[in-house]
Amino acid sequence: MTSPPSPILPGATIGFLGGGQLGRMTAFAARSMGYDIHVLDPEASCATRPVASRTITAPFNDVAAAIELASQCDVVTLEIEQIHPDVLDAVASRTALRPGRDPVYIIQDRIRQKQWLKAQGFPLGNFVAAQQASDVADAVRSFGPCIAKSTHGGYDGRGQVRLSEPEQGDGAWSALGSRECLVEQKVDIHYELSVLVARSPSGAVAVYPPSRNHHTSGVLTWAVVPAVISDDMTSRAQTLARNVAERIGIVGLLAVECFVTTGGELLVNELAPRPHNTYHHSERGLATSQFEQLVRAICDLPLGSTELFAPSAIANLLGDVWLQDTAPDMSYALQVPGSRVHLYGKAGARAGRKMGHLSAVGDTAQDALGRVLDCYRRLSPGTIASFDVHEPVLSHISS
Repeated sequence: MTSPPSPILPGATIGFLGGGQLGRMTAFAARSMGYDIHVLDPEASCATRPVASRTITAPFNDVAAAIELASQCDVVTLEIEQIHPDVLDAVASRTALRPGRDPVYIIQDRIRQKQWLKAQGFPLGNFVAAQQASDVADAVRSFGPCIAKSTHGGYDGRGQVRLSEPEQGDGAWSALGSRECLVEQKVDIHYELSVLVARSPSGAVAVYPPSRNHHTSGVLTWAVVPAVISDDMTSRAQTLARNVAERIGIVGLLAVECFVTTGGELLVNELAPRPHNTYHHSERGLATSQFEQLVRAICDLPLGSTELFAPSAIANLLGDVWLQDTAPDMSYALQVPGSRVHLYGKAGARAGRKMGHLSAVGDTAQDALGRVLDCYRRLSPGTIASFDVHEPVLSHISS
C-alpha cells in the first residue's frame, strides 16, 4: 500500500522549469511563504532571476541541467509547458515533479490535447490533424472558415493562420513550417471564459469562479471576475473544468479556456497546466491568488479558499505601450482608485511582448473593468487606436 504524500513545508526549495513572468509571480508568493527558489531558463536575464537564489541558464531540452536543478530541489514545477519529455523524465526520476509528466505530455501538443479531450468525451469544436497542405484545404472545404495552428508553442496569437477559402491551404501550410498542424473550425463565439482548478497530491481540489475574458488578435486584452453569467453556466463551466483536471490527473494548476457559442454551447478551447494570464486578477479579488495556490498545491499544503472578496479585473501591458512617442505616464494612470501596476522586469520592450499588466478592484465587475481600462487609457493613450480596449457593457448573460 502506498503511503500518503507528505507536505513539503516552508524552508524547502522549489524548482521552476521556466523563468518567465508566471515563474516570477509564483516565486514571489513562495518566497513570502518561506520557500527557497531555483530556476532553469534559457535566458540568463529571465524575469524570475531576481527572485531566485540560483538560476541555471540552459535550454528546455538540456537533461544534464535539469538533473542539476532537480538534485537541489524538494519539488519542481513549471511555468511553461514546452519542456522536452526527456527533461520531464529526468526531473521526475530524482524529485517530485508537479504537474507530472503525463498531463504535460498530453497538453504540450495541440493535436494530442484535442484528441485526448475528444476521447474523454469533453465538448469541442470540429478539428482535424493536417498531415499535408491538402488536408488544410479539405478542412476548410468541409467546415468553412477555420484556424490552422502549430502543434507546439505559438502563444498569444502567434503560430496561427486564419482561412476562409480552401485555396488558402497551401499558404497556411507553408506559414506554419510545412509540418503537421491542427485545423479547427471557426465557431461563433458569444463570449469567452476560463476556469482555474487546483489539485494537490492528496487529491484535494479547489475550483475558482469563472473569469470572463476578451482577446484582441489572439492576445488577452482584459479579464474580469465575476464573469457576469448565469448560475447555470457558472456551474457547467466549473464542473467541466474540474472533470478535465481530475481525468487528466493534474497536480498543481490547470486552466481550462472555453468558448460559449451564440447557440449556448460550452466548448473547451485549450488547456494550460500552470498559472494563467486570465487569473492574474486573483491576486486582487480572490481569497487565494493563483500563485500562492500553486505553491500550496505542489507542496501538498491545504488548498486556499477561492472565495471572491471583490470584483477585480486586469488589462495586459504589451511592449507596444513603451514604443509610443511619449513614455507611459505611471503617475497619471495610478490616480485611478483601486488600481495597481505589475511589471515583469523584462529588458527590451517589443511589439506584442507581455511586459506587465494593470489590475483594479471595484464594487461590481463593470466598475472594476472600467477602472482598469481607464488606468490603461491614462497610461498609454497612444496605443488606443491599435488595441481593443473599449469598455464593454457587462450585462448579465443568461446562457
